[in-house]
Amino acid sequence: MAAREEPPARCPVCETMYDSVSVHESGLMVNLLDNERYRRVCFEPATRGATPIIRFYHHTHEQADTESTDDVRTE
Repeated sequence: MAAREEPPARCPVCETMYDSVSVHESGLMVNLLDNERYRRVCFEPATRGATPIIRFYHHTHEQADTESTDDVRTE
């Protein structure tokens, strides 16, 4: 999968607005049970050159609450 030069305006996973993007090349852990800032994080596998990466699209509680569960892609 090709790397994006600039993050898209909307999350490529659920197609909603997001607060920030982080990129990870190795080990990670996700726990949003007690997160005061983010309600959901979508994951997009990609590459940076030959290096596999995962982009995290961080959605605030407000951004996640503006959509119904029918709007979230699960493909």
